[in-house]
Amino acid sequence: MKKLSINFGTITLLLVLLTFFSCQKEEEMMVDDMIEFPQPDTDEDFGEITDCTDAGTNSDREADISNPINTGTIDDRSCYSDYKQSFIYGTIWGVYNITDGSNHMDAPGTLQPRIERALSVCQATTVGSYTRFTGTVRILEAGSTSSESNDGTYIMQAKGKHTGGGGSPDPAICLYIAKPVYGTDSLGNRVQVSFDIYREQIKVRGGSGTAGRDLVFLKNVLKDEQVDIELEVGFRADPDNAGEKIHYADAVIGGETFNWNIPEPERGTQSKIRYGAYRVKGGRAQIRWTATTQEKVEI
Repeated sequence: MKKLSINFGTITLLLVLLTFFSCQKEEEMMVDDMIEFPQPDTDEDFGEITDCTDAGTNSDREADISNPINTGTIDDRSCYSDYKQSFIYGTIWGVYNITDGSNHMDAPGTLQPRIERALSVCQATTVGSYTRFTGTVRILEAGSTSSESNDGTYIMQAKGKHTGGGGSPDPAICLYIAKPVYGTDSLGNRVQVSFDIYREQIKVRGGSGTAGRDLVFLKNVLKDEQVDIELEVGFRADPDNAGEKIHYADAVIGGETFNWNIPEPERGTQSKIRYGAYRVKGGRAQIRWTATTQEKVEI
């Protein structure tokens, strides 16, 4: 009978090689796990424009996702799309898409579709009290009709009740509307390439429509441009009238300041802010928000 010859040196070498290749494979798998796949270069919705979708039809105006990146209480009155979030340009964005005729919450033909967020109300009217909103917005599409006066979508608004009656029970003070500017794409199609931002401001407390509001041009922003926004609404001392105060809505849009004093400050009883996407009298609106914050001081 032949004796079994065992070469312990060879076995040891084989074990070392097996361990090496096993570790190398594990390392390769870990590296593969960390590979970042290409991000999409847009989060624009190119789907069919329709009133409602099954996914977008919510039964509760305040139905929201868990831990949304955007601050504030949602008011979703559009059955086209619910609030959702996208990841692009290295950050998370709140997605606000609405279409003409998609308000399934209010009586037909009454109020415009919207997906907005309401910030905590500043109830103090003493000098030094204010609410301040900051965020970054991208505008991909705004309401489009055959009439320029009906074009556009509101991206944010200052609101606040007042004494003495008149107007809506929850009146807007000024609204910041994005109106589309058109150009042509590489195929010669007419497309929205930028947006003129206007402040739609009341002439008197409770003012609405063309008789009760003025439309003031502020600036133009490009489609998909990341625009830093600040809006502060509050009360400060009137430097020209001792003992009097000013109710103001001051905005900074893309580094440019647009201050405005609200009429009849003595009638104002609160300051509040909403943002998102509101109003689309034709077509579709697509607004994106990120890095949203609120600061509130009540004295």
